[in-house]
Amino acid sequence: MDVKQLITKLFTYTPQEEYNFTLLQDSKDDVTNQKSSSNSKTEPKELYPSLKVNLEYVKSKYNSMINSDIVIREFTLIARGKQYSAFLLYIDGMINTDIMNKFILEPLMLRNRSNLYDNEQNRVISEAVANNITVRKVKKFNLADYIMNCLMPQNTVNQYSDFSTIFNDINSGNCALFVDTLNIAFDIEVKGFEKRSIEKPENEIVIKGAHEAFVENIRTNTSLIRRSVHNENLIIESIQIGDITKTSCALCYIKTLANSDLVAEVRYRLNNLEIDSMLSSGQLEQMIVDSNLISVPQTISTERPDKATSYLLDGRVVLLVNGAPYALVVPAVFTDFLSTPDDKNMKTSFSNFIKWIRILATFISLLLPRTLCCNCQFSSRTVTN
Repeated sequence: MDVKQLITKLFTYTPQEEYNFTLLQDSKDDVTNQKSSSNSKTEPKELYPSLKVNLEYVKSKYNSMINSDIVIREFTLIARGKQYSAFLLYIDGMINTDIMNKFILEPLMLRNRSNLYDNEQNRVISEAVANNITVRKVKKFNLADYIMNCLMPQNTVNQYSDFSTIFNDINSGNCALFVDTLNIAFDIEVKGFEKRSIEKPENEIVIKGAHEAFVENIRTNTSLIRRSVHNENLIIESIQIGDITKTSCALCYIKTLANSDLVAEVRYRLNNLEIDSMLSSGQLEQMIVDSNLISVPQTISTERPDKATSYLLDGRVVLLVNGAPYALVVPAVFTDFLSTPDDKNMKTSFSNFIKWIRILATFISLLLPRTLCCNCQFSSRTVTN
């Protein structure tokens, strides 16, 4: 192997075209599969039409007798003059109580024209008159559609029928509405937990650039990137990592600029991480990079949205982790570590001159210690002789 091939292998990466997988079938694997199947049978996946059964399962799943922040609010829902038993499930401290009271409990519990009377005119599909007899075709009453369209003045409401999706959103700060006779639950976004506001960067300080930095909230970070790119081709995919923590990650790229093979490789590595927890972008960086002989950085970590946006416009992929105020940019090349965000805010001649100074300083810092050591050894030999 010549020097050119060695340098190419160290500083570049070529994704594999084919992946060979082998599945081992041992007795231990069969036992674990049987245990997992038995556990899946004991724990229900779909919601029950009975509200009492759902309530008992939710209480046992969240240990409501022990947990002090798990709130189960039982009440009576009024829909077209009829009363239905219902309850709300949420975590205290992660929701906005004003939104909960004004836009969820008040429309569902208080008696008003929208939920007290049966307005038949709104349910008429067709009407015909023959021999002074009026024949009307009336739409059948659907409780789920009526709650969704008439009694829920909230911007983000989804319907789910599996417990896993509902519990995942509740742990993120949403609330779930369970209604008797319905085998679905309404997932309502009412997030209101405290979070850090957008502040100045602490490590990557510039003079003429923007003074905004990423925060720990992933949705705030995606909004900063979306506001800078301002293009409909920006794709932000949501991926959950960790069997226990289920940390939300965002895969960001511009569809018309990024290489599809690069995006597929990053997506493949994120989806195949079999770990229990992942809490920071530094942990994610260690799990997705390739192992090399020398510690050459393969990713770029930045806290500046404008810097991440510039890499997106170059065709790179940006990764965001919920709870981490840093973004990961892949892949990284050697010249990325010799430039700063201020280079684009200066004249081309000045920025190139400063960049050449950095390159010269890099080679001096790498080669000068070796030269000094060789000179010291040579001088010591001459003195002894």
